Amino acid sequence: MAAVVVTLQRDKCIGCGYCTDVAGEYFSMDPSDGKCLLRGAAMKKGFYTLRCTDPLAETPCRSAQESCPAGAIRVAAGGGRSE
Repeated sequence: MAAVVVTLQRDKCIGCGYCTDVAGEYFSMDPSDGKCLLRGAAMKKGFYTLRCTDPLAETPCRSAQESCPAGAIRVAAGGGRSE
């Protein structure tokens, strides 16, 4: 597995916490508003982005994407294309 780019569109988050259930090492919940945070991400124009070079990151991050009912999480190959 190669590097992946994880993107969180936080304004779409509904605060269900599924992402933290399946990928708690990458996601947490903000107690101030109950929405998801992407650990270590940089924010630009409302999107939080994290490039993960850990080969073990892809599986839990894709699980978080699949479990998010709001579609707030996207995972792409290291080149940035969405899969």
